[in-house]
This record gives sequence, C-alpha cells and structure tokens, in this order.
Amino acid sequence: MKLSFQVKLFVSLAVFFMGLFVLLGVYYYVDMSRQLYQEMSVRARIQAQEIALIPSLKTAVAHHDITQINQFMTQVAKRSDASFIVIGDEHALHLFHSVFNDRVGKKLVGGDNQSVLKGKTITTIRKGGLGISLRSKSPIFDNQGKVIGIVSVGYLKSYLDNITSRKVVNIALSAAFILMSLFVFSWFFTRSIKKQIFSLEPREIGLLVRQQKALMESIYEGVIAIDAQSRVAVINQAAKHLLGLNQSSREVRGKPLSELIEPVHFFRPDIMLQQDTHDEICCFNHLTVIASRVRIMLEGKLQGWVITFRDRNDIDAMAAQLSQVKRYLDNLRIMRHEQLNHMATLAGLLHMGRYQEATAYIQSQSEHDQECLDFISDRFQSPTLCGLLLGKTARAREKGVSLRFDPACEMREPFHGLTESGLLSVIGNLLDNAIEATQRASGAHLPVEVLIRLSSRELIIEVADHGVGLDPAIREHIFERGVTTKQHGDHGLGLYLIASYITQAGGSIEVADNIPSGTVFSLFIPCVPALAPTEEETVYATGTH
Repeated sequence: MKLSFQVKLFVSLAVFFMGLFVLLGVYYYVDMSRQLYQEMSVRARIQAQEIALIPSLKTAVAHHDITQINQFMTQVAKRSDASFIVIGDEHALHLFHSVFNDRVGKKLVGGDNQSVLKGKTITTIRKGGLGISLRSKSPIFDNQGKVIGIVSVGYLKSYLDNITSRKVVNIALSAAFILMSLFVFSWFFTRSIKKQIFSLEPREIGLLVRQQKALMESIYEGVIAIDAQSRVAVINQAAKHLLGLNQSSREVRGKPLSELIEPVHFFRPDIMLQQDTHDEICCFNHLTVIASRVRIMLEGKLQGWVITFRDRNDIDAMAAQLSQVKRYLDNLRIMRHEQLNHMATLAGLLHMGRYQEATAYIQSQSEHDQECLDFISDRFQSPTLCGLLLGKTARAREKGVSLRFDPACEMREPFHGLTESGLLSVIGNLLDNAIEATQRASGAHLPVEVLIRLSSRELIIEVADHGVGLDPAIREHIFERGVTTKQHGDHGLGLYLIASYITQAGGSIEVADNIPSGTVFSLFIPCVPALAPTEEETVYATGTH
C-alpha cells in the first residue's frame, strides 16, 4: 500500500520531532544531573567548611565532649538540607552522626579520610553507611593549626536523582504539549503544501516538469514566461535562437526581460497591464516578429505573462505561398467562367450563322486582354506583382467592376522598402476593399482607379473607388484590428495588416473622400538603399552550386 505525499510528509515530520525531543531530553537529563552534582558539591563543601570553623564545636571535639557535640550538631542538622552530617575525631572515629546515633565510636566509612586528616578539604562520591552519596569532608583545626577532627556533609545519590527526575517529569510534560502542537502544525502544514502543489505526488511533479520541458522544446515558436516583475521564469530554445542568445536557460532564468530584449512598446508595463494581445507585429532585437502576450492569473492575482513570438519572415513566406495558390485558384476559376461565357457567346453566334459577328467578337476580346497584359507587363518589373494585378483585373471584371490603371503607373525597379510578400499584401488588400465597396454602391459601377509609381524617393500607391465610402463613426478606427465596414465574412484584418506593414516601413497613409462618393487611400513608403547580396544569395540567384 502506497502512502500519499501528505501522510509521508506528516510521518517524517512526526518521527523527526520525536527523535529530536528524545535526543534533547537525554542531553538535558545528563546536563542537568551534572549541574546538580556541581551545585550540591559546592553546597556540601561550604557547609562542611563553615561547620569546621565554629569555635564551640572545635572545643567540644578537642575534649571529645560527645554530649555537647550531639546537642549542637542536632540543631545544625535540622537546619541543613543535607542527607547526613558526620563529625569525626583525629583518629577517624565517629563523634556524631545525624542519622544513626549508634555509630558513635565506630570508624568512619569510605576510605577517604587520610587526605582530610592531612588538612585538605575533599569532595567525593563514595559508598558510605547510608549508601552511595556525594559528600564533602573538611578538617577541624585547633588554635595551633593541628587537625583535631573531621566534618562530613553529604547528599545521597538517591536524593539527587529524585530531584533530577522531578525536573525531568516537568520538562517532559511541557515537551509532550509542544510535541502535540508540532503534530497539529505538521498536519496542517502538509495539507497546505499538498494544496499548493495541486494534490500531486512528488513523482508526478517530476514527470510533469520533464513533460513541460519536452513540450517547451518541441514548440517551434519562441516562448518566454516572465513573472510580475518582468523577470524571466522560463525560456525555450526557439526563443533563444530567435533572439540570438548564447546563454543557457539556467543563466537566463531570473534576469530582467529588458536585458534580453531591447525595450519596445510591446513590453511597457502600463500596456501589459491593460489587456492581452495576439499576433502583434513587433521588433525584438532588430528581428521583426509576430508576438502574442497573455497574462497568468492565479486566484485572481497577476503572476506574470507568457509571451510567444515567431519570425515574421516565416509567416510571410507561408502567407505568400498561400496567397499565390489562392491567386492561381481564383484566376483559374475566373478564366474558366470567362471561357465558358465566351464559348457560349460564340456558339450562339455560330448557331445563328453570324460568322462576321463571331469573328469581330473574338478580335475585340483578344485586343482588350492583350492591351491590359501589355500595359501591366511593360510598366511593372516584378512578375509576381504583374500576376497579382492581372488576377485582380479579371476578378473585378467578373464582379462587374473594372480596374483603370493611371498612365503614370511605373515600377521598373525592385522596391526594397517592403518585402515582396508585404507589398503584394498591401496592394491586394487595397484592391479587394475597393472592388467590394464599388459592388455595394447603388447604380452603375464606376471604375476603380489605381496608381502605383516608384520614384527615387518613395513608392506611391493610390487606390480610389466610387463605392459606399467610410462610415464617419469608424473612420478614426479603420486601421485597428477587427474594425470593418463589411456586413459579413471574416473581415477586419486587411487594413490592420496594411497599417502594420506601412508603419514597419516608416511610411504614411492618407484617407480622403472621393467626390462625389467613395474613398481614396494614398500610401507613401520611403525608399531604402538595397543591401549588398550575400554570397549565399548570389549563388542561389545564379543557380550555381
């Protein structure tokens, strides 16, 4: 039968306290006995020496006046706490015994009288006529300094042990009360410990810690847990790799977060206390990341935060791939629909025998598509941007909206102020919003006007629609996450992403009304010098290995 952690801890504490009290009791008994024997030795010595100095006793001993000695010493013995008092002569014969009167004239017992007869005061533990006792013997000197007798004052060992036992019993009762109090304390203490560890056993806690460590290291995203004082509690390998940290997790633990990540708006205390945030674009140690922050609450009290983040380039690459696939699907679907429409029209004309009208229809469609293709491919250097614009043109045409490109459109050089995926996201979201706003407008759908122009100083992107316009109630908040003018669907991210990209690039956004109806979005993104390609990028670009 396995005992629970609470029972094991309680039994361990109980056994420990009991053993501790036994050791303390033994030590106290031995030490108290030693102190008692020392105290009684001093008391017996002093009494023996003082009695030996009494003049009347000296005279009586010198004349062997047994009657006078007996009368005087009987009074002294009544006032003393000693077990016995004995008076002997210079031949070590009894002159007085406080307990046994019949000992007068008999030899003193103990074998320790020779030193006293030589003038020394001694204290010994010997077996006498009453048993083992602690006794002190002092010589009696006459006026000429000659030893004429012996005074012996003693305490029986049984008397001393009885005093010690009474003190030990009192101490034992107090110790028992303290021990019971400690037992009660131990029980509630173990209950409190078990509650704090959520009723888990130590083995389960160890397994949970190992599982947590393995789980943290298996997470591809960077994870940092900090306490309420913004000190690092947990950090995984992915976070250290993204932040460029070479220290071990143990060295990093306990350090202020500001020593690991350069202070940014994301970690301002007032911002962190307001609310949690998800998928916010930030810059950690010159690395652009998408970060989330969630508070850790325990029993209504703030314990810290968990911060997760990942490299935005990875997300951008995945988003670019998904966007490209989506564009392919949209373009194929649109082309299929247009092809079916064209085929139906041609089939009708041919069925009616209108051969000249069929030929003219084919030429007109070919010329329109070719004109749009020639304009876009001539003015824009990026193949992916050309593909995006052609796809959006076809999609708009399918929804009854046309895109009109400004003759000033031109972007024949790569733009380094934004990543290509970011640029495509910005332009794509602007065009999607303009097309949908135009669709929602009543009456004839006017074209969406597009200007994309790259100069030596900045990239200008302007999209103007004649749609429903912006609601004044949300005009100041349109770039916040979740704010949208659309009636249905998963929206509220497009303008938020546009604002995030433009802010990271150091650009600006202007929003104006398009008279008589609609909205004009104008984006200005400053140019940055192109970085020299690394050796790896050069090899990849040239295709050599």
